[in-house]
Parts: sequence; C-alpha cells; structure tokens
Amino acid sequence: QRFFFQASKPGQFENDSDVLWQRGHVPETAVYHGRVGINTDAPDEALVVCGNAKVMGRVMHPSDSREKQSIREVDTNEQLRRITQMRLVEYDYKPESASVMGIKDT
Repeated sequence: QRFFFQASKPGQFENDSDVLWQRGHVPETAVYHGRVGINTDAPDEALVVCGNAKVMGRVMHPSDSREKQSIREVDTNEQLRRITQMRLVEYDYKPESASVMGIKDT
C-alpha cells in the first residue's frame, strides 16, 4: 500500500518542529509521532476512528490465537475458585466520555 499526504502549501510549515509526518525506515511507509484522529479533533489514543472502518486484510491483536503457542486446557475448578475471589463491578460511563467515544447507552 502507498500513502500520500500533501500539505496545503507543500514544503511550507510554520517551523520544522511542526512536521510530525516522516518517511518510514521501511519502504512505502509513513510515521506520525503523536495521536491521529479520524472524524475527531480530540484523539485520546494513538488512533481514534469515529465512524466505520473497512479493513481489507487481517487485524492482528496480541490476544489473537494465531499469535500464541502452547495453548492448553486448565483446571476449571481452580479457575472458578480464583474468579470468586475477584472484585466484580458495574459502572456507567461519564457523559462527557460517552459522547467522545460515540456511546449512546452509558
């Protein structure tokens, strides 16, 4: 994939410290040092997408079973005992957080 970015006045920025997009070390990559927001001007994570996202490939996550090995069954009685020792809670999102995240049922 190729990414193309163009400033409104190419090559002209207020100062060099404002240039956060850089060419990546790997061919055909771009690097941004900071948070990126799509349909939001207040991203609170590395990437925040407010709206639908279409992925035409795999999305990898550390919890993905394809990234694990030595997967084995555990003693369910022992695990249930451990669960009963956990503190379980219910919560409501703060209205200001819910609105930023697009959550209607807080």
